[in-house]
Amino acid sequence: MNPSPVRILDTRDPRFQHELDRLKQQDPGANADIETAVADILRQVRTEGDAALVRLTARFDRIQRTIAELRFSDQEIDQAVDQCDPEDLEALKLAARRIRDYHQWQMPAMGTHTFIDGDGTTLGQRLRPLERVGLYVPGGLASYPSSVLMNALPARVAGVRQLVMTFPTPDGRFNPLILAAARMAQVDEIYRIGGAQAIAAMAFGTATLQPVDKIVGPGNSYVATAKRQVFGHVGIDMIAGPSEILIIADGENRPEWLAADMLSQAEHDATAQSILITDQPDLAAQVVIALNQHLATLQRHELCRAALAHHGAIIIARSLEEACQIASHMAPEHLELAVANPERYLDAIDNAGAIFLGRYTPEPIGDYIAGPNHVLPTSRTARFSSPLGVHEFIKRSSIIGCTPQSLAAIGPAAARLAAAEGLTAHKLSIDSRLNGLP
Repeated sequence: MNPSPVRILDTRDPRFQHELDRLKQQDPGANADIETAVADILRQVRTEGDAALVRLTARFDRIQRTIAELRFSDQEIDQAVDQCDPEDLEALKLAARRIRDYHQWQMPAMGTHTFIDGDGTTLGQRLRPLERVGLYVPGGLASYPSSVLMNALPARVAGVRQLVMTFPTPDGRFNPLILAAARMAQVDEIYRIGGAQAIAAMAFGTATLQPVDKIVGPGNSYVATAKRQVFGHVGIDMIAGPSEILIIADGENRPEWLAADMLSQAEHDATAQSILITDQPDLAAQVVIALNQHLATLQRHELCRAALAHHGAIIIARSLEEACQIASHMAPEHLELAVANPERYLDAIDNAGAIFLGRYTPEPIGDYIAGPNHVLPTSRTARFSSPLGVHEFIKRSSIIGCTPQSLAAIGPAAARLAAAEGLTAHKLSIDSRLNGLP
């Protein structure tokens, strides 16, 4: 029998908690060399603008273009769409429709909403979309058109007025489906610019590329570091870590399905994490066999083996309830409840980016076609953050309006608190009005 490609843990083992702690993936951040290199790139773009973009694109992507040629023309987009397989385009259209429909369901009521409280003060909030958003898409032939839809469509549904997209085209090569997806999402401007220089251009602006209010989308360590460094000047969505899946499975599962689900994340990256928790030791053993069988057929088998060996696990729990406790503690990006009556266990899960219900809901359905966003919190950040959605493209303003009568009712208490904090001008601002009331 082939050895297990993944470690086997048992919650009854006295060292289990120690082993579980080792599995927790925290975002390590960028190293000092990357931080320095990115800071220099940001400086170049901020001070030199278009000239820096042309120079850095030639250096990193090995393409010689003028600043005007870095923007894709309508004709180039038409040509790219014509290169796409018609069946791929139909699948992309279905995904776009479902993603758009879900995010329309998610939309709050926009505009101004107020009420008058018991003291006669008008209170409320106003919701408006962001003006201009930048979308970064990883480039090359392995880039993902589904990510274009998942990032761009919620912004469009939210009412963002201008949507800009950048992605690298190393040696001039790119996946034409990227441009097809961008057209479906009605992206306004598309540039063949990648890396930290693209983040800098969207954050600070140049003569050609106007700055945005927020940047969304995944990228490599240089892109992630650039997003960290420009945060505060512009908004960002999140810093994406390695992909994660955690599966809770009862004994009625087909082991080859569970093994395929684990591998669906392992093939992303050698740092991806795939964990299966079951209360059935026999199922755990069968999944090990299925993993070895699948690995023999996969294109990215070496990558999968590295991810499973270093970051994967099969955990044998005392019960499915204990499995839920562990899962909630791990706060995974993707959580599959491959059990009978999965809704029964939902309330036991406090922390997860996306939850997939039942044996017929594999995680890749969420990646592509279901509708909810596949941009999810990783590295245990599901403890305090949420999937990308329309709310990330909407800003709220508080509304407050006093009448003379309501100011007389609540103003003295406010003046008292201002005095208690030693802010005498605050108190003066209130008192001068109170003293002038009829």
